[in-house]
Amino acid sequence: MKVLIVTYYWPPAGGPGVQRWLKFVKYLRDFNVEPVVFTAENPSYPVTDDSLANEVPEGIEVIKCPIFEPNEIISKVKKSDTQKSLGFLNPNPTFFDKVLMYIRANYFIPDARKFWIRPSVKKLKKYLSENKIDVLITTGPPYSVHLIGLELQKQLKLKWIADFRDPWTSVDYFHLLPLTKRSLKKHYKLEEEVVTSADGVLMVSNHAKKKYQNKAKVIDVITNGFDVEESSSTDKVVVDSKFTLTYIGMMNSERNPKKLWEALSEISEENEEFASDFVLRFVGKIDDVVSEQITRSSIKNVEKVGYVPHHIAKQYQQQSQVLLIVVNDYPSAKEMIPGKTFEYLQAKRPIIGIGPEDGDLAGIIKETGSGEVFSYDNKKELKKFILSLYSQYKKNAGISKLNTNIEKYHRRNLTEKLVSFIKEIS
Repeated sequence: MKVLIVTYYWPPAGGPGVQRWLKFVKYLRDFNVEPVVFTAENPSYPVTDDSLANEVPEGIEVIKCPIFEPNEIISKVKKSDTQKSLGFLNPNPTFFDKVLMYIRANYFIPDARKFWIRPSVKKLKKYLSENKIDVLITTGPPYSVHLIGLELQKQLKLKWIADFRDPWTSVDYFHLLPLTKRSLKKHYKLEEEVVTSADGVLMVSNHAKKKYQNKAKVIDVITNGFDVEESSSTDKVVVDSKFTLTYIGMMNSERNPKKLWEALSEISEENEEFASDFVLRFVGKIDDVVSEQITRSSIKNVEKVGYVPHHIAKQYQQQSQVLLIVVNDYPSAKEMIPGKTFEYLQAKRPIIGIGPEDGDLAGIIKETGSGEVFSYDNKKELKKFILSLYSQYKKNAGISKLNTNIEKYHRRNLTEKLVSFIKEIS
């Protein structure tokens, strides 16, 4: 069996967007499925990680097509990163920021990669006229990728699976876009056309599935996961001597857990020993607004590592006493399971989560016994949990590694589930 996977994110892309299908491709051959990857030739990635190229199996066919990205032009004009230039991460946008965001929202539907659709369809039609594949798979965001699948299905009557790493109109930032009624209507129309036309739809959370399940022909949930590497065994990692709380990823102003900083600040003021033992660590970009709030707090020891390659980020996960995960405080928060969740589980360190207590993230944390999730304003219970973890740390000279049953979230096991879904569709 052969599948054609259309994805914008592919090594050397860094960050969470590349992980899902890089790992699926890594294991598909174990189940007698040969993947072919179609991706952008000259993409504009916010971050890159050259080390991920080492995980692409030898001999995998990768087809590339040039892409025109207006974001890249805007970024050069603004001399800042692409997302910030469009206002996503800027809590105090300038007039120019607002204009750019309005243009992006209403003239680049579904997103600024829309100009990749036509050349990709043309190139893939030629490829498919010369090569047989059993199933076409598109993965988004960017959601333009799904429109490539939609057009190919219309013209060639292919079996097609649309994989939503994030739901379309309930993705966390969607409500921030200054959409006109006409643009909003167009988004909903395109989303529905993709969901109802695809032969199969994949989601990453149960709450996200509920939105689409009455429209899709066949729908299932395959979460993201973790991947075990011999070189990154948790048994070889020396855990921090300090009481470290580590957050890995981008900490922007929309993800700012203010009550957590207040709780940590209050504990530090009330307990000098805690203040001395505690280290708050950020691995990745941190917004100035968040940084300033922490600076004004009573948290004494803050470590800002910045962006690091993926394998280094995993080392920080494994050596930290406690890990922090935060879901953006958005209307769709219950649907969101940050990709890092599963590598956090693999690290076997206790997790403090900030987000809906009845969301999908909370369900996974509870199921695996790996920590607790607290609502955005639940400072009282958050303080109690932090103090209980600190008590374990002091009593045992560190927090012991958790014993959790997480094997179903291993990338190979998830790939086996994917293959079953592919066979059902084909």
